[in-house]
Amino acid sequence: MGKQFAAKRGLKRHKTPVKFERSAPERNKKRIKDEVARRSSPTLSGESSGEESSGGASEEMSYKEPSMYDKLLMKLKSSNKSIADAYQRRKVAEDDETDGIESLTVSDEENGYEETHDSLGMQEPDMVGTEEQTEDAETEDDLKTSNTDQDEDLSVCGPSAVATSSFSKHVEYKLSKVEAEDLSKKRWKYTWEVPAADISNCKWVGTGECFLKDDDLNSNYDLKQKLYKHWLDVYKTSGCNDFYSSRQRWFFSLCNSYRDILHCEKKPFYHKGLEEDSNIMDAYLMHSLNHIFRTRDLVRKNDAKISKHQESTKEDILPGDGFLDQGFTRPKVLILLPLRSVALRVIERLIQLTPATSKVNVEHIDRFYQDFGSEEVEGDDEKEEQSEKANPQKPPKPSDHQSLFKGDTRDDFMIGIKFTRKTIKLYGDFYSSDIIVASPLELMTKFGKVAKNKELDTDYLSSIEVVIIDHADVISLQNWSFLTSVVERLNHIPSKQHGTNIMRIRQWYLDGFARFYRQTIILGYYLNPDMNALFNHHCLNYQGKVKSVRDHKGVLPKVLSQVRQIYERFDADSIADVDDARLKYFAKKVFPKIKDSEQGGIMLFVSSYFEFVRLRNFLKSHNASFCLLGDYTDQKDISRARVWFFEGKRKIMLYTERIHFYRRYKIRGIRNLIIYSLPERKEFYPEIVNMLEGSDDLACTVLFSLFDKLRLERIVGSAPAKRMIKSEKGVFVF
Repeated sequence: MGKQFAAKRGLKRHKTPVKFERSAPERNKKRIKDEVARRSSPTLSGESSGEESSGGASEEMSYKEPSMYDKLLMKLKSSNKSIADAYQRRKVAEDDETDGIESLTVSDEENGYEETHDSLGMQEPDMVGTEEQTEDAETEDDLKTSNTDQDEDLSVCGPSAVATSSFSKHVEYKLSKVEAEDLSKKRWKYTWEVPAADISNCKWVGTGECFLKDDDLNSNYDLKQKLYKHWLDVYKTSGCNDFYSSRQRWFFSLCNSYRDILHCEKKPFYHKGLEEDSNIMDAYLMHSLNHIFRTRDLVRKNDAKISKHQESTKEDILPGDGFLDQGFTRPKVLILLPLRSVALRVIERLIQLTPATSKVNVEHIDRFYQDFGSEEVEGDDEKEEQSEKANPQKPPKPSDHQSLFKGDTRDDFMIGIKFTRKTIKLYGDFYSSDIIVASPLELMTKFGKVAKNKELDTDYLSSIEVVIIDHADVISLQNWSFLTSVVERLNHIPSKQHGTNIMRIRQWYLDGFARFYRQTIILGYYLNPDMNALFNHHCLNYQGKVKSVRDHKGVLPKVLSQVRQIYERFDADSIADVDDARLKYFAKKVFPKIKDSEQGGIMLFVSSYFEFVRLRNFLKSHNASFCLLGDYTDQKDISRARVWFFEGKRKIMLYTERIHFYRRYKIRGIRNLIIYSLPERKEFYPEIVNMLEGSDDLACTVLFSLFDKLRLERIVGSAPAKRMIKSEKGVFVF
C-alpha cells in the first residue's frame, strides 16, 4: 500500500468551507500569485506528462495490503470528522485508475495547518495581530530570498527534479521494503578509512563509499546562502582566515552527509579542549539550522505553489509527490545534553550562529537566563567559593572538574526553540518548535507522566530527523539507560493527529521507515560498550555510518607514586557472564588475601553502581569491616566514613567512579588499592593511584578481562592492551 500510494497519491479538490477561507486581501493574494509566476520552474502540465511517462504507477498498483498510513487514518477517523472525510476522499482517489499522474491533496487540513504552525505558514497566539499585517509581505520576501539563495529546484515534478543539496537527496530518497529489512538486520561492514588530520593517532572509518576525499564542493559547502555568509563572518571575526581547512567546516561536511556519526575522541571544553569542542559544536549547530531552514523553505514554497495551482488551473488533481514535505509533527532536531550549564552554552551559541535577519527578536531570553543561569555570574560565584575554601587541608578541585561543574549543574531541563521569519522563540510549545534541547532525565519524566495520564503524549518525538547527543561521556555517568529509552521512543507513529495536514506527510513516515532516515550524531570524550551498543543497534540510517577510531598512548606515566601495579586477568565466556566471573575471581583470588590482614587502608574502587551493590552485599555476608562512599550516600555518612577509614576504624572503603566524578575527593589513608573494575575516564586512574600514602608496602591490584579492552587501552595504551588480552599469561606488572 505504501508504494501504491506513492505512485498514485491525490484527492479531488473540494470547495473550501467559509470558516477556512483566507482573510488576506485580494490585492495581496495577487502579489503572491505574481511573485510565484515569476519563478523559473517547470509547468504543472509538463510535470504531469513526465510523471505519466514514467510507467511506475502501473507496476505498483497491484499491491493491496493496507499501509501504516491506512491504519493511521482508520485509527483517527473515528474521533475526527475531517479525518474521516479525508480518508473517504483518499479511497475514492485511489480507486480512480484513469488519472495516470501522481497527485497531492489540497484539502481543508491545509488551512488548518497554516493556522497551527507559525514559521511554516502559522501564527503564534501572542503575535496574531502583527503576523496578520505582515504575512503577505513576508511570503513575498521568502520567494525573493529563495531565488537569491540558489536553493535546489523544489518543483512539483518528482523524478525529473534535480536535487542539488544533501538535504533534498536524503529526504527524497525512496527506501524499498527490501532495503529496510536489510537495515533491520544491523549488519555493518566498515569498508574504508581516512586519517583524521586534526587528531593524533586517529582515523575515520565508514560503511559504503568513502565521501571524505571528495573535493567537489560548492561555494557554500551545501549551506543556505545566508547561513554560510553569517558563519563566515563569525569565523573571521574570531581572528581566523582559512575556513576551508578549519575543523568546524570539515565536521560540518561530515554532518551534512546525513550519515550516523560516532565521534568519542573529542576533547571536551573542560579538558583544555575549548577550541576543538567549540568547533564541533558550531558544526552540528549549523547543520541543525541548515536542516530546519531548508525544511521550512520547502514547505513555504509548496504552500505558494498549491495556492497558485488552486487559483490558476481547472485540474481536480494536484500533480507530483513534491508536496510531500512534512512529518507527523513539526520538531525535526533533538539535542540531548547532560547539564543545564552545557545547554546554556549550546543555546547561546545557536542564537549567535543564527543570521541577524532571523533573530531580530529573541523571545523569553530573560526567562532563559533565569532558568539556566548566566555563565559570567555563575563563574564569579564559583571563584569566590573556591577562594573561601582554598586552604592546605582542603585542596581545590582539579581544573576539569571546576570547568565542567561551573554554573547550573541540574540535569532536569527541556526547552523548545521555534524559528519564525525574524524571531527566535524560546520556550515554544513542543509541537510548534523546530528544535528541542533536553536532558534524558527530563524526557524520562515526561514518559512517566504519559504512562499515568493517557491524555498526555510525547508525539512531538515522532518526526525527529536529526538527533545530536553531545557529551555522551557525562551522560554515561548519570544514567545511560534513560538515554537508550529516549532513542527507542523516537519516530513512532503518533497517537493523535496534532493538526498536521496528513496528505502532505512524506511516504517514508507513513511506511514506518522514519528511523531509517534519522541521523544520529553521538559525541563524547571516550567510548564505552554502551555507546557502541546504541550506535550499532539503534542507529539505522540508510546513508550509512562513520566513526572515529584511535590508538591510545595510555596514562601510566602520570602515576607519580612508586607502586607496583599488578594487572590480573580473569576469563569470561561472554559479556553477559563477565559480572559474575569478576565477582567469582575476586572472592577466590583477592578477598582471602585481605580478609585476615590486620593492615587497614584498603580501597575497593568500582566503576558502576551495580558492582557497588554486589560488592557491598558480598562484604556484608562475610562480616568485613568496611565503609561506603557510594552514589547515594548522604554527606554526613560520607564525612563519617572518611574519618573512620583514615583512623583505621574501618579496614575497607568501597568507592565508586561516579562519586569521584561528582565530588573528586582526596581520600587519605590508602595503603592497598584494589581496582575491581577499571574507570571509564582515564584521568581517574592516576588520580586514584596517586592517593596511595606511605613509602613501604604500597600495592595496586587491577582486575580486567577481554571485555574491558576499551578501558584497558586508554590506561595502559592500545598496543600493550592487545598483548595483555591475547597473552597466555594472566598476570602483568607495571
